[in-house]
Amino acid sequence: MNILVLGGGGREHALCWRLRQSPRCAALICAPGNAGIAAVADCVAISITDGAAVLALVRDRQIGLVVVGPEAPLVAGVADALRAAGVPVLGPSAAAAQLEASKGFTKDLSAEHGIPTARFRRFADAAEAHHYVAVHPLPVVVKADGLAGGKGVTVAETNEEGLAALAEIHGPVVVEQCLEGPEASLFILTDGETVRLLPTAQDHKRLRDGDQGPNTGGMGAISPSPRLTPDLIERALTEIVRPTLASMKARGTPFQGFLYAGLMLTPTGPMLIEYNVRLGDPEAQVLMLRLASDAVELFWAAATGHLAEVEPVFSDDAAVTVVMAANGYPSRPVMGTAIEGLAAAEALGVTIFHAGTRISEDGRLVAAGGRVLNVTALGHDISEARALAYAAIRKIRWHGGHFRRDIGKSA
Repeated sequence: MNILVLGGGGREHALCWRLRQSPRCAALICAPGNAGIAAVADCVAISITDGAAVLALVRDRQIGLVVVGPEAPLVAGVADALRAAGVPVLGPSAAAAQLEASKGFTKDLSAEHGIPTARFRRFADAAEAHHYVAVHPLPVVVKADGLAGGKGVTVAETNEEGLAALAEIHGPVVVEQCLEGPEASLFILTDGETVRLLPTAQDHKRLRDGDQGPNTGGMGAISPSPRLTPDLIERALTEIVRPTLASMKARGTPFQGFLYAGLMLTPTGPMLIEYNVRLGDPEAQVLMLRLASDAVELFWAAATGHLAEVEPVFSDDAAVTVVMAANGYPSRPVMGTAIEGLAAAEALGVTIFHAGTRISEDGRLVAAGGRVLNVTALGHDISEARALAYAAIRKIRWHGGHFRRDIGKSA
């Protein structure tokens, strides 16, 4: 069948790369894509938050399955428009996407159903939160209520940091207790009824080594996560994920697609930090590298209510991805710098997913985003996979970028 993937980052490159390997994939189209995705899919420049434009492309290319990568089209209701036209789509409705689109919505749902999460207060306007933050015991976590590309969160160690974070937010805000413990990511795939657990993964959010610096969209990831034991996974499913899915179904807005639960592993057990209503980025890169099943069969089953008939299979190998980001990221990334040496790096056996690249007018590969490349490797364990990833990075010639040197080291 002909398949359309929406998005243009590293997650979407990983999805396209795995879909392209299926014998069930006839034509593969990606909108808008990037320079790396163009090697495996036909890239088309449209607005992916415009349901009418996406539907027109689907009809023009005779698309049989749409896979939505990022959150913005889901929140904009693109999946709803496609389903209304009878097009199979992997991704939740706009109503179900509120789990990510509104942190306040998820906090209220958690409170209503006893889902363990940090204590919180919601404010309709950031200005209303100033007095609360000024006198609240520290540290405190300040979150923009809406979508923020993974960067709308500040862990304020001082009142001044909290107030500065509020000054950057225009609109509703959630202020919450700062939880203590390591973080981990739990991923599931569901068709609204059947739930399939995906391998665990662990993101590295901070910009610099040693988990220092500002939060980013993610500077690397590993899979599996040594932090999530079978007992912790079962607790998270029982106490957090399943009650959430049951609540969404009871509201008449059942969830279908990938659901990513960001967890804090506290001394009293796993607690929900936030939900993402799609695969994480860069976690998708390590998960797609480990996926051994036919991706088209799996995604089609989830999109059409037949997930009970398919059990995904994943490699026992470990995976590590290291993000190479443009200088100045995450605040003001420098664009247009040339990148060379990717073929030499890939010759070592890694897979490089492009997160933000384009081909310049003179034919060179150049940076076109904050996060630019994901150097991703498999190994018998995390140590072997990270050694291969970093060996490959040493082959890449790019003076305009930087990366963390400790991805997976603590594992």
